[in-house]
Amino acid sequence: MARKVGILGSGDVGKRLGSAFIQLGHQVKIGTREPSRKDLREWASAGGRPASVGSFREAAAFGDLLVLATNWGGTENAIQLAGPENFRGKLVLDATNPLRFHAQGQPPTLALGHTDSAGEQVQRWLPEARVVKVFNIVGNPHMFQPEFPGGPPDMFICGNDAAAKHEVTDFLSAFGWPAIDLGGIEAARYLEPLAMVWILYGFRTGTWNHAFKLLRK
Repeated sequence: MARKVGILGSGDVGKRLGSAFIQLGHQVKIGTREPSRKDLREWASAGGRPASVGSFREAAAFGDLLVLATNWGGTENAIQLAGPENFRGKLVLDATNPLRFHAQGQPPTLALGHTDSAGEQVQRWLPEARVVKVFNIVGNPHMFQPEFPGGPPDMFICGNDAAAKHEVTDFLSAFGWPAIDLGGIEAARYLEPLAMVWILYGFRTGTWNHAFKLLRK
C-alpha cells in the first residue's frame, strides 16, 4: 500500500531514504529549514510527482509515516518546528545518532550513552508516537538494496511498540534488509555505540563500504 512519507532532515540520509521510498511507490515530502535549496529542488525534480519539499511542519503533517534524519544537535528543535502534535499516533523511524563532532579529520564521539540514548530521548519528546530506531548503523549509500559479497547485512532495530516494529520489518524487507529486533527503545543505548564501531572503522581504513551481519549456527 502506498504511504505518505514525511522526512525531517534534508542531508544525504534524508534524500537517500526519500528516493528509496519513492522508488517503492510511496509519496515523499522532505522537511527542512531551507526548502529553496538548489540540491533539494534538484532532488524533487528527479523524483517527479511523488517528491516534494517543504518546512518541517509541512512534512510532519503530510506523512502518515515519518522519518527523523536530522543532525542530532538540531533534532529537538526540528521536532518543535514540526509540531509534536503532527507525530501523534504515527510510526516514526529514528535514523539519528547522537554524535558530537570535533576537528576536521577526527572521528566524532557520542554525546549520549550508557544510561540514555537518542532513541529514548526522541520517544520522550514524542510520547504519543511509535518510535523505532533503524538505519543508524550503516552509511546512506547502502541503506537501500545493499549489495555485499557475503549477502545482505542485517539491520538491528528497537522500539516499544511491537506492531510498529512489524511494520518496519516489512519496510526493511522491501529495502533489501533482514531485520533483527533487539527489544524496547532502551536498546538504542547499544545500537548508537554500534554506529560508532561503523564510523571508527571507516576513519581507520578510509573506506565506508561495510555493514554488520549476525552469524548464527
